[in-house]
Amino acid sequence: MTNYFIYARKSTDEEDRQILSIDSKLRELRNLAEKENLNVIKEFVESKTAKEPGREIFNEMLSLIEKGKAEGIISWHPDRLARNSIDGGRIIYLVDTGAIKDLKFSTFTFQNNAYGKFMLSIAFGQSKYYIDNLSENVKRGMKEKVLRGEYPGWAPVGYLNDLRTHTIIIDEEKAPLVKKLFELYSTGNYSYRDLSEVAKKMGLKGNREKDLVKSVIPDILKNPFYYGVFKFKGELYEGAHVPLMSKQLFDKCQEVMKRRSSPTRKKKYTFPFRGYMKCGECGAAITAEKQKDKYIYYRCTKRKGKCSQKFIEQKELANQILFSLSKIWINDATKNKILYYYNDLLNKEENKLEKQKVQKKEELEKIKIMMSKLLDSYLPGIITEEEYKEKKQEFIERKVDLEQKLEKIERGQCEWFELSKDVINTCNSISGAYQKENNEDLSKILKKTGSNFVLKNRQLTFSHRSPFDFISLNNCISNDYFKKESPFSGRCVGAFENLFSENSKICLDWLLTSCDLRTLRLAVNRSATSL
Repeated sequence: MTNYFIYARKSTDEEDRQILSIDSKLRELRNLAEKENLNVIKEFVESKTAKEPGREIFNEMLSLIEKGKAEGIISWHPDRLARNSIDGGRIIYLVDTGAIKDLKFSTFTFQNNAYGKFMLSIAFGQSKYYIDNLSENVKRGMKEKVLRGEYPGWAPVGYLNDLRTHTIIIDEEKAPLVKKLFELYSTGNYSYRDLSEVAKKMGLKGNREKDLVKSVIPDILKNPFYYGVFKFKGELYEGAHVPLMSKQLFDKCQEVMKRRSSPTRKKKYTFPFRGYMKCGECGAAITAEKQKDKYIYYRCTKRKGKCSQKFIEQKELANQILFSLSKIWINDATKNKILYYYNDLLNKEENKLEKQKVQKKEELEKIKIMMSKLLDSYLPGIITEEEYKEKKQEFIERKVDLEQKLEKIERGQCEWFELSKDVINTCNSISGAYQKENNEDLSKILKKTGSNFVLKNRQLTFSHRSPFDFISLNNCISNDYFKKESPFSGRCVGAFENLFSENSKICLDWLLTSCDLRTLRLAVNRSATSL
């Protein structure tokens, strides 16, 4: 008597799919075996697709057949056995060699002769054609979808998949919190771990309501989906979804990530003024060390040879920094007057924005024409696929940037005002860093407003960045306080209560003329990329 194996397969290993169909098929296969009085010695049930070789249970069954444990297979249809040429050819080969004497199907009749094997090979071929055709249709559908700007996948945190309209919409609850993470990271003052803690405090969780752990944060920050585009198979597409933020904010975050990409060792102590000063004698870096767990000293590393420079205590260095930063300090009264003037100027400029709108729209139209010409060059093979993708990405990024700038203009938002406000607030924050005795904040202000830091003979010198150099220069010219010899020269010690008080002579009265404010605004615009 011929021994048979029953083989039943479903295309997925998910427990909630195709359970009923496989149970019903097993019942029918058992009924078929009983009806035809077939001797079934074992049943094989598998949850795996047959579109490619490598099914463990299927291979186990064929191995047993090759060893002579059974000579026949009972299955629902030939496509349950194979949907690829390798497995299909293996079945036919075992029939040819006599290892398989009979195949029984509920929906297909097989006879072990030349015609029967020919029809079996056609059935296997049809099954493979179905899979190939289905794959091509899915790929074609995906391509059409991405060309319409529809992202073919699960929405990132901050967005939701609308299953009713098959679109991606903003998650009104999570979106502002995700944007907040980008804004915090762009300052350069937050690590991935910090953002993870911030997300936890805000109650922001991932799409599966899991905590946004440290390892997840970089994936969020690098996802271009948030500014209106997405990548599919390595190619950039303009999305139809609503952007969560501007490209400028996204780019700021990428710059911060790039600066931090080099690995650093975990530090035992925090030295706020280390990392950006050079020795004025030999040009080596200035390092810091803590002595007796109390005193912090800064000194030359002497890695470029002999150097006679001596150390300086952190407190003395902080006093020098405070004195230098006091040259750009703006008190509350002056700050409020400046911002009032700029706000009034901003309101008057709204009627001048129309010309900028026209210019941006013309640029946008040119980009669209160039993208069309690029596609015309790619389709006939004039340019390579790599050249097409590279140029297309450049055009799309420029197009998105223009669209966002146009949107800002239409909303009446002028970048110069935000930049100017940032400069004024930075200058105003110096006294706060002094009052809180916060050297970390002092260091952040110093790095933002200064450059070319040189330490020599226990004296720190540096240049103010634009536009802070404009404020410092005019402040020093107009205030007698800075014309005298610095009270902090040498081994500087001193108090700053009188310097950073509202009654201080350093009140920047020179800045409160429309002429000076216009000049400051021009300086802000020139240095916009560095702020």
